[in-house]
Amino acid sequence: MKNKTIGEKMKELRGDLTQAQVAHDLGISEAAVCAYENDKRVPRDGLKKVFADYFGTTVQDLFF
Repeated sequence: MKNKTIGEKMKELRGDLTQAQVAHDLGISEAAVCAYENDKRVPRDGLKKVFADYFGTTVQDLFF
């Protein structure tokens, strides 16, 4: 996943799940998921770990 934006990585990891499903599973808004995937916002530090765990990857691989 090198040389991809955070949003591109998140979209790829989301696969066939909808933004609404990810938002529901993580307890955040669909608008937030959309903003993260479109590189408009970056999740706060605590949420980065939640996303990494959800997608089965590391914080470093997903966000750095």
